[in-house]
Amino acid sequence: MTRSILGTAACGCVMGLLASQAFAAEPVPLDRTVLPLQEPARPLYKEIDARNVKVPPRFEVKAPDGAPNVVIVLIDDLGFGVPTAFGGPVSMPTLDSLARQGLRYNNFHTTALCSPTRAALKSGRNHHTVNMAFITEMATGLPGATGQIPNATAPLAETLRLNGYATAAFGKWHETAAWETSVAGPFDRWPTHQGFDKFYGFIGGETNQWAPYLYDGTTQVELPDDPNYHFMSDMTDKAVAWIKFQKALTPDKPAFVYFAPGATHAPHHVPREWIARWKGKFDQGWDKLREESLARQIQMGIVPAGTKLAPKPPAIKDWDTLSADEKRLFARQAEVFAAYVEFTDHEIGRMLAAFNDVGAADNTLVFYIAGDNGTSGEGGQNGLFNEYTYFNGVQETVPDMLQRIDQWGGPETYPHMAAGWAVGFNAPFGWMKQVPSDFGGTRNGMVVHWPKGIKARNEIRTQFGHVIDVAPTILQAIGLPEPKVVDGVTQIPMKGTSLRYSFDDARAKERRTTQYFEIAGNRAIYHDGWFAREIHRAPWEAKPRRPLQDNSAWQ
Repeated sequence: MTRSILGTAACGCVMGLLASQAFAAEPVPLDRTVLPLQEPARPLYKEIDARNVKVPPRFEVKAPDGAPNVVIVLIDDLGFGVPTAFGGPVSMPTLDSLARQGLRYNNFHTTALCSPTRAALKSGRNHHTVNMAFITEMATGLPGATGQIPNATAPLAETLRLNGYATAAFGKWHETAAWETSVAGPFDRWPTHQGFDKFYGFIGGETNQWAPYLYDGTTQVELPDDPNYHFMSDMTDKAVAWIKFQKALTPDKPAFVYFAPGATHAPHHVPREWIARWKGKFDQGWDKLREESLARQIQMGIVPAGTKLAPKPPAIKDWDTLSADEKRLFARQAEVFAAYVEFTDHEIGRMLAAFNDVGAADNTLVFYIAGDNGTSGEGGQNGLFNEYTYFNGVQETVPDMLQRIDQWGGPETYPHMAAGWAVGFNAPFGWMKQVPSDFGGTRNGMVVHWPKGIKARNEIRTQFGHVIDVAPTILQAIGLPEPKVVDGVTQIPMKGTSLRYSFDDARAKERRTTQYFEIAGNRAIYHDGWFAREIHRAPWEAKPRRPLQDNSAWQ
């Protein structure tokens, strides 16, 4: 009798377990505007014998059929006039190859600064909406500038993860408020709580490429004892491994990879053999460089015939007025920067090759954004052997830096280049990073590559675009709606406009007709081909050009 009761009880336990694990047999249409996707109602069973119960289908969140892998590559501090794909002087074979097989967007824009661009890019909303008015280290208590991404603006990665994607981020983050970056957290705005299953990189705005301060998820990484270690290669190795493991274990699950090198932000650290390739290539100086780039841009159709170079800021000296020592030092700075760019592009090529190795390249949608803002002029008039001298108010002189010119870019240095190169590498525009009131700060080349989804090859797209347009473009390409509710929080609608309409129609009417720009008082607005601006303060200026109460500029 006891045995019978136990048997019945055991059977009841099994049935209860089956009922608790089972889901409705009939498929229910998914409402992908509410995330996470709701599981079907749990069925109840009256059958005593488990052998007579039909096992229901397992509920699993899957991406739409045929959904592509998605890769966003975001280079740091790379101006419009740098890459050869957009008429610049620096060879970037990976970007060139993607451009020949895809589309070049020559009218694409960022916010002019890193944290704002990154938060806007991954949310589809303007940077003030996601509380990123400036870099996270300069956050304030005012709405729009707190440095804390709101729950009402769920990032693209979380939307894709909750729709069946595997997600990973590698490299620079710079979207977590400074007081939330310690091992004590909170971790709500760390990458692994912002939609990424995997994160390998650094949390702040820059890092020593020879000896970075890294995290794997939220765990600090101990660096290998390798004299040849460089973070750019390390993050590429980790990305390649993740892509191949993910495709080996879950080949039918699409992947989203956000690949954001610390390059080419200062410090400009690059292996010596890459620097040697650029010796003597910038002896002509930044003025001649701008002229050469503009000529190529016109010949390539990147800019219209008849385009003139924008005036340089008055603080940028003419190259011909510099001393021989200044020219020698500054040319070396540009050689190191160009080597850094080329090396970075090479590593990006290694990462993308992983998709080809697993047979997934054809259905991988790549957005290669050549800069999160214009080239940086934060090196000041002469450049810097050690960037921290700038932060500590220590003036570096040309004679002092010349004594260490052969070390430039190596582990003993923490260098930046002279601001004249920022203008040179932003050709044909006149300003640079931190100045959203000029396209030198906000115009960045973008290449879109998707063999299975884009018929056009080696074509230019001239429609106005902005980083907030990337997330809506990806959602439309996949066939996903913009979520209205995420984790119970009603979402602020995206302000981006999908660029999908332009993929196969070079003459499609522009759909983004208005866009504002603002960083630290520098501001501008674009509307229907017109552009109005106000430069409040240059990056190297300690004070605003006019008192705030002076409204003469508007009279």
